[in-house]
Amino acid sequence: MNNDNFKENDIRPKNLMGKQATAATIDIGRLLIKANEFVEVSCPACESTDYQKKYSKYSLNFVECKKCKTIFTNPRPTEEVLSYFYKDSVNYAYWNEHIFPASEEVRRKKIFVPRVDKTLMFCQKYNVKTNSLLEVGAGFGTYCLEAQSRNIFKRIVAVEPTPNLAKTCRNRGLDVIEDMIENIHFSEEEKFDVVVNFEVIEHLFSPKNFIKNCGRLLKKGGLFIVTCPNGQGFDFMVLGEKCNSLDHEHLNYFNPQSLSLLLENCSFEVLESLTPGKLDADLVRNKVLEGEFDVSQNPFLKKVLIDEWESLGDKFQEFLADNNLSSNMWIVARKI
Repeated sequence: MNNDNFKENDIRPKNLMGKQATAATIDIGRLLIKANEFVEVSCPACESTDYQKKYSKYSLNFVECKKCKTIFTNPRPTEEVLSYFYKDSVNYAYWNEHIFPASEEVRRKKIFVPRVDKTLMFCQKYNVKTNSLLEVGAGFGTYCLEAQSRNIFKRIVAVEPTPNLAKTCRNRGLDVIEDMIENIHFSEEEKFDVVVNFEVIEHLFSPKNFIKNCGRLLKKGGLFIVTCPNGQGFDFMVLGEKCNSLDHEHLNYFNPQSLSLLLENCSFEVLESLTPGKLDADLVRNKVLEGEFDVSQNPFLKKVLIDEWESLGDKFQEFLADNNLSSNMWIVARKI
């Protein structure tokens, strides 16, 4: 296999994932206690009310918009329920204390260094200034630290509303705002050249409000970068309800077309979309090896994912990434 790639175990060590599963189960219970407060919504991308049931998992209902093919949880927890849920999340505390520290070096090299590289490449490509950078949903702080190490952005601010993670970011010397994006305000002079968020928008009650609030903190002509799962990616299409990305935390599963539509409706010009994922084939392969998914009746998948994995695995993953078929999606946009 290509050493430039990495595998699921590199960022989710198997020896730690058992207790993580327990923590997630506790969180699911905490969320479902509030199920009577969930509300029905229209499509988060195009606002259509014409949808059909797609999946059922963890006692949650996932539907697919017939118009734009966005998959979303419906009914879903309100913003108040989500605030309660994330504030004392057992799962997030476990990731912060155990999984992030154990896997950070691999994550830094294989995920965050390329993220910063791509950010700087897009700034150069689209002639965007690099005086200031805001990351919304900074998590463990690794992206901001890597960006800081390049000595290119003069000002870097991390927004992280989860208390444990915000504390970690502060302890690592970052400029942190521990609040929700809608509560954050800057003067016109203080607004940012670049606003990024990685794997945030899928967790939100109202992605549209989030995007508008990010735009509010961005200078005109500034760059907005968002990443999230692609609901039309390979592991979604193959695994369905067994897909690990289909979980209790993710409320929105956009695709390149539907997220682009949403951004355009929020006063952004979409510059490009891409799916540069590295793990799709490995994720499905692991499901097969663990006995959770059967490819015995699918000769093609059996050949690629099992029989000739060493020679075909990387090439197949590259094909998925190059053809917008990876479940890791990037959209790059400019504020109009």
